[in-house]
Amino acid sequence: MLISIIIPVLNEEDSILSLLDHLNSNASFVRDCEIIVVDGGSTDHTREIISSYTTDKPAISLTLVNSPKGRAKQLHEGALNANGNIFYFLHADSYPPKNFDNHIRKAIKSGNPAGCFRMKFDSSHLWLKMIGWWTRFNWKASRGGDQSQYITRDLYKEIGGYDTNLPIYEDYDIINKLYEFKKYHVIPKWLKTSDRRYREVGVMRLQWYYLQIYYKKYRGATIEEILAFYRGNCN
Repeated sequence: MLISIIIPVLNEEDSILSLLDHLNSNASFVRDCEIIVVDGGSTDHTREIISSYTTDKPAISLTLVNSPKGRAKQLHEGALNANGNIFYFLHADSYPPKNFDNHIRKAIKSGNPAGCFRMKFDSSHLWLKMIGWWTRFNWKASRGGDQSQYITRDLYKEIGGYDTNLPIYEDYDIINKLYEFKKYHVIPKWLKTSDRRYREVGVMRLQWYYLQIYYKKYRGATIEEILAFYRGNCN
């Protein structure tokens, strides 16, 4: 089963090289994977780094795709360009565990067509450690895009994929669809993700904003209202 690793990027010159190296070093079968990096209009050196990427070892095939800006648009564009029958959506600052591709294949063969890994931050902050600890449970409230998302091509089509009209909340939208289908599995291996957003905004402040967004969504706020709140507080 070919796995298409789909990575949306926008000005990720500081992280994309280390992620590409990590994927090549930690895949079980590099020839049974492909990487599709979907650029949303980077103005730094992201595109040049991807285009010139080489390694002296066998490597996963790498394709750079252009897309309109917007994570949902980029993720869906990556799916449209994918050759695999498994999609693996990954943030540019999230690093999956050793043999991640084999873990995904095993999960699917065991009857779990969609899911994620457990997640921990690259931080010693107690609150972020607690957030990571809760990701071991298969509760919708414990999910998020930083944990990555694998899904079979067939199931992706069945649920309609990412909603490209969403300017925010695209990860939670597709996660909600999968939980409604009762098809979600948490692989008991640990992915590590960056705490950079928490460092930029402040750990407790950003968490408070995320809780407010979750509550606003629960109370029926429009996506435009959520976007305005996010841009006013989390950027």
